Amino acid sequence: MPDSRTHTRVKPPRGEIGSLGRTLWLGLALLLGLPGTAAAAIIDVTPEDYRERLRALQPGDTLRLAAGEYRRGLPVHRLEGTREAPIVIEGPAQGEPAVFLARAGANTVSILDAAHIHIRNLTLDGRGILVDAVKAEGHARYAHHITLENLVIVNHGAHQAKVGISTKCPAWGWVIRGNRIHGAGTGMYLGNSNGHDPFYGGLIEYNVITDPIGYGIQIKHQRRRPALDIAPGGRFVTVIRHNVLSKANGASSGRDARPNLLLGHWPRSGEGSTDEYLVYGNYIADNAHEALLQAEGNVAFYANVLRNRYGPGIHIQPHNDVPRHVRILDNTIVTLGDPIVVRTNEATDPTLQIVRGNAIFSPHAQTGGFQLENRTYRLEDAQSLLGSAWNDEAFNPYPRDDRLRCAAPDAQTISGLVDASCDFNGSRRTAQLCGAYGGHGTNPGWLPALAGKPPTLCRAR
Repeated sequence: MPDSRTHTRVKPPRGEIGSLGRTLWLGLALLLGLPGTAAAAIIDVTPEDYRERLRALQPGDTLRLAAGEYRRGLPVHRLEGTREAPIVIEGPAQGEPAVFLARAGANTVSILDAAHIHIRNLTLDGRGILVDAVKAEGHARYAHHITLENLVIVNHGAHQAKVGISTKCPAWGWVIRGNRIHGAGTGMYLGNSNGHDPFYGGLIEYNVITDPIGYGIQIKHQRRRPALDIAPGGRFVTVIRHNVLSKANGASSGRDARPNLLLGHWPRSGEGSTDEYLVYGNYIADNAHEALLQAEGNVAFYANVLRNRYGPGIHIQPHNDVPRHVRILDNTIVTLGDPIVVRTNEATDPTLQIVRGNAIFSPHAQTGGFQLENRTYRLEDAQSLLGSAWNDEAFNPYPRDDRLRCAAPDAQTISGLVDASCDFNGSRRTAQLCGAYGGHGTNPGWLPALAGKPPTLCRAR
């Protein structure tokens, strides 16, 4: 099909110029091919011709996939956009979808030596075949600044090791946003099991992962960062916010049981050793066999709502290394099992694991860490203190009144935390209450459910 081409906007030199001068400058820029003047193509394709057009994409191009069934996979191999002009691969935003059907022996969306790629609005149907839906391949040198948005990933649960979104090469600058992953072996598995091929500097937000067999999300521990000329240096944070993770059905038990969210350690020394996970605004629910969160290394976990009607809440513990700087702040935690457990080794400074300002409803007490200003209640107390009973199907954890009040955290405790002055709903905290909310009475925001959380705009003080 013919291309429909649009030109990128060209900015004239700064300063005031007349309309004739502007016209002459634009014409000269286009004639001489000055930076920023390349044509960006919008290329409409079908299941019959998309592979031929895919391999020729250039920075700024958009490949628009028509609705229908695609049976030959999506190899994003050696394609590179730029920060200013990424390559976009998209299906229809409304109406009938572009559906990629899995095939044996090949991951459906295969990413290799690619950068600045946006992939969105696709349905990936695994059909029970032993492949991953999206994978940055293990033989790739890198995959950086990849955006995965509004993907629907289903039928990838043939085995616990089959993954919705996986990276097995050095990966940084990824944005994973607004995706729906249901019934996968593992929802997201980022990084390699041996600690090589790190995932860092990422943003994971507004995803819904339901009923995985293993992890909802796992980001693996990391050894020394590989030496890549194109890899950026410095300190990075990986932000995990406003996601919904539930393991209410179909999860493995025994030795194969896995947490909803597992965060491994950063490199023990050198590049990346001071990186941090910022985890906030998430709803994490139900796991009969493991904790909702397990983590080590440098982690800040704040303004989340956790409910486990079957087992424990948070386990901060050694895995491949030990917990280092950990902050568990202002969460609402409702669990049948242990709500918070912090375990370290003898060499760890216990004041570095801060457990502060949480509203806890459980038959068990929290243990470990440097505990300050938490409020602990029985499960049965949720009905009088929160908007619903602890096991109601329509769960409303918003405080009824100000009985959960506690002192505000000091500036050092929340130093460096994005959106720290806002609560689970994204609202500015108008009252200092323990738990995930900064107000009481009628819940003005979203009721936690197994559905996408609406976008929130945190307005800082």
